[in-house]
Amino acid sequence: MLEKIPDREEMISLIGEEAFLAWEALRSKIEESYDMDRLWNSGGKAWKYEYKYRRGGKTLCALYAREGCCGFMVILGKAERDKFELERQNFSPRILELYDTSTTYHDGKWIMFPADDLTLFDDYINLLQIKRRPNRK
Repeated sequence: MLEKIPDREEMISLIGEEAFLAWEALRSKIEESYDMDRLWNSGGKAWKYEYKYRRGGKTLCALYAREGCCGFMVILGKAERDKFELERQNFSPRILELYDTSTTYHDGKWIMFPADDLTLFDDYINLLQIKRRPNRK
């Protein structure tokens, strides 16, 4: 857990205006659709910040920020990968490429997507719906 949560100005300075708009749009859509705990953490070696959505010990997704960019991570377990495979035709070529080239570990396929603009926004929302149905109206 972070001692000091970054404010709007710090995030814009870190990732840039366009990436911040994409970050906020994605964050707003997730929080509008899902009732989740939200956790700010250090982003490890590769990122400065992690903003994770969890409920009942399970992670829905996480947003990551570092100098000049941000990312959106989803981990798909076996059942979720099976659902994704059934719906492949509904995703953009870029999503398919990132999915296909991501490593599958013992606990699932960890997929990091670029989230610097709104280009793949609808695909991200569809991925979350594979992972978990929205629980807010």
